[in-house]
Amino acid sequence: MIVETERLVLDELAVDRDELFIFELLNEPGFLENIGDRGVIDLATARGYIEKGPQASYAAHGFGLWRVVDKASGEPVGLCGLLQRDVLEDPDVGYAFLARTEGRGYATEAARAAVDHGRKALGLGRIVAITTPENAASQRVLEKIGFAYSGRIQLPTHGGESAYFISDG
Repeated sequence: MIVETERLVLDELAVDRDELFIFELLNEPGFLENIGDRGVIDLATARGYIEKGPQASYAAHGFGLWRVVDKASGEPVGLCGLLQRDVLEDPDVGYAFLARTEGRGYATEAARAAVDHGRKALGLGRIVAITTPENAASQRVLEKIGFAYSGRIQLPTHGGESAYFISDG
């Protein structure tokens, strides 16, 4: 376990446990629309995503996207964590949740816990965030946890402009 909140546990993804969950989450319409197609078309590519993405990040940086589990049900409900992208100077907070769990405050609770962990346990200073300019729900989450809108940026790995948020702690 990386972080525990009142209702959630954030922990590292495991290939042999989480491939079906990753397949489902990464193929939801909201994920594809707001984050993008990660090419996860079957359980084999879901395992590859876990290995080459989150697990590689854990090894390289000590953080990455973590599986978010609802403590009451024991079921994974989303991903949340910190990423170190080649195209951003500072680490950024990212999250995605299954559509059937939206509206329960999980994103706010998990993102706040991930940022707090980054500051307290990992010693990170500035943490940033990016969203599609149209993703008002995600932007509200960022504002609730203390991020300030800083304009739009163009990232070479994204298909258009991104809304850019900053939190200096």
